[in-house]
Amino acid sequence: MSIQLYNTLSRRKDPLAPRDPKNVRMYVCGPTVYDFAHVGNARPVVVFDVLYRLLRHEFGEDHVTYVRNITDVEDKIIAAAKERDEPIDGLTARTTQAYHEDMAAIGTMEPTHEPRATDHIPQMIAMTERLIERGHAYAAEGHVLFSVPSMPEYGRLSRLNRQELIDGARVDVAPYKRDPADFVLWKPSTPEQPGWDSPWGRGRPGWHIECSAMSAEILGEHFDIHGGGQDLIFPHHENELAQSVCAQMTAPDSGQPFANIWMHNGYVVANGEKMSKSLGNFFTVRQLLEEGVRGEVIRLALLSAHYRQPLDITREKLVEMKAQLDRFYIALGHVADVPLSDVALPEDMLAALSDDLNTPEALAVLHELASDLNKAAAPAEKARLKGALLGAGQLLGLLQADPEVWFKGTAAGGLDEAEIESRIAARIAARKAKDFAEADRIRDELVAERIILEDRPDGTTDWRRK
Repeated sequence: MSIQLYNTLSRRKDPLAPRDPKNVRMYVCGPTVYDFAHVGNARPVVVFDVLYRLLRHEFGEDHVTYVRNITDVEDKIIAAAKERDEPIDGLTARTTQAYHEDMAAIGTMEPTHEPRATDHIPQMIAMTERLIERGHAYAAEGHVLFSVPSMPEYGRLSRLNRQELIDGARVDVAPYKRDPADFVLWKPSTPEQPGWDSPWGRGRPGWHIECSAMSAEILGEHFDIHGGGQDLIFPHHENELAQSVCAQMTAPDSGQPFANIWMHNGYVVANGEKMSKSLGNFFTVRQLLEEGVRGEVIRLALLSAHYRQPLDITREKLVEMKAQLDRFYIALGHVADVPLSDVALPEDMLAALSDDLNTPEALAVLHELASDLNKAAAPAEKARLKGALLGAGQLLGLLQADPEVWFKGTAAGGLDEAEIESRIAARIAARKAKDFAEADRIRDELVAERIILEDRPDGTTDWRRK
């Protein structure tokens, strides 16, 4: 099935036509590791994880290369380490580990490669030297800057006019710049800042050159998909595109693009305003997990809107997502004893995701499958629908837990199963002794712990976590 993806560069859905179907290559900008990842940071991880799963299904697990970098040298990291009086390498090691733990908790697969910027400084220096040699960059007062006027096509990704490019650039006005839009490839470091020897003195790379060097090193100068959040379109991806094209070993005018398709997910918002650390209107993935929110609930919330649209995530929405997952797991729990003959992927699920990752339509397929499964009577039909629901869920990274574990597994900070069973037994004993006040007290305690009891005339038959 042909995969169509919205291309920010062309402003239309383009068919994915891999340069090499035996090695489909995707690069996604990863985290700058100086703090815990908030939910907005997690959205591109989940979005491109679903795309990674789709590509592996379509082309084969061994024929997709997914690169997501770690930015471990950047001014925000330097500032955070100074503020916390913590060594930079200790800060980046700690926050990288937390990032890995949190992304695993929301069900994301590991990328094929996860390069760290500090491991690719020689490649960044070499690319900067090549840009200088070709007249696209210049050294000035220990800095090296990319000369924006040297590339007539600059701005084609963001489609901003020159004044907008200047106004929106994350660069300082400096006397050594030849043009206000020029941006830094290399900057000098003070003795207390991280730095590496270079032809321009001891210094460190600019943010944009990092991804250009790492993607070229692992995927080559030309690859299939480049992804990230909407906020990266300008200046990061615009600058990355410019310096990568101008530094290519093949001639820049050869007609070979840097990346065939550029994909960008929309913002996660809070009350209509972009969720960000600078605004302080965010909650982290770690915070939600520690509050007892399941990772799969966070994942479903991040998939509930089309990836290019803004997404408002509230705690009320998370409660709604938990209820939807409960519905799916209840349907699977009812057929737990039905042998699974095959895990199949429904064509309508594949069609939805192949149409620019239409996850709302894909989730509608899940709901329809769950409804059909609840209505099914024949064992063969139950087995078929069970396999279809699991297969469809797998492509989204959902519904892979055992239903009983989903409902009875230990929640963060909650009662374990043995303690719950003990309290239920005590409640049953109180009811038999007609001590209804004690029975009600125990029930109220369990409700406060978010434990739902399933009472019937013949007694308490089951329980689940809310």
